Amino acid sequence: MIIFCKNNIEQTLHNWIVEHNYQSYVIICDENTHHYCLKKLGSIAEKAMVISIQAGEQYKNIETCQTIWHTMTTHNLDRKALCVNLGGGVIGDMGGFCAATYKRGIDFIQIPTTLLSQVDASVGGKLGIDFEGFKNQIGVFREPNAVLIDTIFLQTLSEKEKRSGFAEIIKHCLINDKKMWEKISKIDFENQNMDFLVNHSVSIKSKIVEQDPHEKNIRKLLNFGHTIGHAIESFFLDTKNSFLHGEAVAWGMVAESWIAQKMGHLTELELEEITQFIKQNYFKFHFSPEMIENIVKLTLQDKKNEQGKHKFTLLKSIGEGIFDIEVNSSEISDALSYLNAII
Repeated sequence: MIIFCKNNIEQTLHNWIVEHNYQSYVIICDENTHHYCLKKLGSIAEKAMVISIQAGEQYKNIETCQTIWHTMTTHNLDRKALCVNLGGGVIGDMGGFCAATYKRGIDFIQIPTTLLSQVDASVGGKLGIDFEGFKNQIGVFREPNAVLIDTIFLQTLSEKEKRSGFAEIIKHCLINDKKMWEKISKIDFENQNMDFLVNHSVSIKSKIVEQDPHEKNIRKLLNFGHTIGHAIESFFLDTKNSFLHGEAVAWGMVAESWIAQKMGHLTELELEEITQFIKQNYFKFHFSPEMIENIVKLTLQDKKNEQGKHKFTLLKSIGEGIFDIEVNSSEISDALSYLNAII
């Protein structure tokens, strides 16, 4: 269930707890949402057990899960408790994973606080952690009991974080809504109507997930930009030049659009539209030959691969995606070289 709170997050959460008769609950947050967002939950936060972890993708691992599970155990949290995940994609993915596995599963609610998590990560039931340098290598599918979305949290974000989330909005338009793409691609980022776009994106993703909850078919469309994007993000994870998830996906969409155009799907004009819009809205980075080689190697670990072959989601045209398209390593390398050429 997705609930839009309209600047009323505390009362909405209170009503949910009372209606479902939860006697105990835990709030999982990171140091940023503990400081900026927890206070918006008012008296609920004061009564809850709060587990605050370090912020960042590098802490989305089994060691942090062990800390969360240990805290839940030492506080005697039982199977009828509620877990409230207050944060961005890292907290939603990992907090949900911890809730889904603690005592074989307790109820949990997602309260996404970033644009990225509101339009993407909190919807669809994908939960997990990174492992041995690979994103979301360990995880499960389980829908939260509710997702409470309140765009008031977006006021706490930097422009960089907002642009990261905006990449997923772009993705939803490119795979499903050509008319909306035509609208947003003509408007500067600063002038976008985020409240409307959050609702629009959540609607697109929810409809796709409802048809294919375990990603056997049409849900694969949501992976557009993510094969190369995840590899870029993983490569830079432990460097000073780390990409936010949406930034990596933005350039992943450009690279994968180039592949689609070379395969005869996208037109040159459509590729140019996508390329120019991403160039205008996201910082540029040059990939050395060694970087390209290593990023291509990382794509070999992509969860969509089958029998050692890359399986991509690409664009047939703007507004229409296709999935399970076989792509070879040289095409991925050439696509990354294309990014260098346009920068």
